[in-house]
Amino acid sequence: MQKILGLTRRAIDDYKMIKEGDKIAVGVSGGKDSICLLAVLNAYKKFAPYKFDIIAININLGFEQTKAEEVQALKDFCKQQDIPLIIHDTDIAKIIFEDRKEKSPCSLCSKMRRGALNTVAIQHGCNKIALGHNADDILETMLMCLMNEGRFSTFSPVSFMDRTNMTLIRPFIYIEEKYLAALCKKYNFPIVHNPCPKDKNSNRSETKQLIEQLNNKTLGTKQIMLGAIYNPSRNNLWDTSVPKDYQRENDENRKI
Repeated sequence: MQKILGLTRRAIDDYKMIKEGDKIAVGVSGGKDSICLLAVLNAYKKFAPYKFDIIAININLGFEQTKAEEVQALKDFCKQQDIPLIIHDTDIAKIIFEDRKEKSPCSLCSKMRRGALNTVAIQHGCNKIALGHNADDILETMLMCLMNEGRFSTFSPVSFMDRTNMTLIRPFIYIEEKYLAALCKKYNFPIVHNPCPKDKNSNRSETKQLIEQLNNKTLGTKQIMLGAIYNPSRNNLWDTSVPKDYQRENDENRKI
């Protein structure tokens, strides 16, 4: 817990994620990352140099296979931690898989979940939303954008949404998934398993496997790639502007 708390505090300090008086909605999907984030931010509150409040928001997608006992365990955990929990029921699963019959549902599902999360956070007076994206998520997103869209891009540590005046923060950007999995197991945090048929069978899961293969082949590859994200000043990408010397050379060639 101490290592994860330290890396979380470093991310918060580096990017000024939290300020005095913030009310933060922690998006709790039910997975290990978000439940760890909830527990870690609750622990951080006790020694943070400023006062802030947190609430937990779970967007229920409406899958009938969701286990009631797992949801109850989440409720019990939040009660023990003295964290308000809001469970917001939706028909997102029905809309995506029954009404629209989406073959590639992940992008639409993400947008709909985020929209619901923003709405509930605003209703409860929050000015920030904390998401549990970890270092692996950051790297996977970068590679997905590169391979599928031809651009270098990934999650930002802090993002401000003009339309809702809501700020997104990602305090786990320096923490690898394996450490969160170990923390979750050590403290027996409650998990609400995802019954989505696309879980573990998506573009992201394939990208995760690719990164594992690269790292297994050359140990340390993942950390090197993460270093390129954490230190963008090292990147040496082409500039779209044409150098003056190059322009002058082309002008001379046209005269010949």
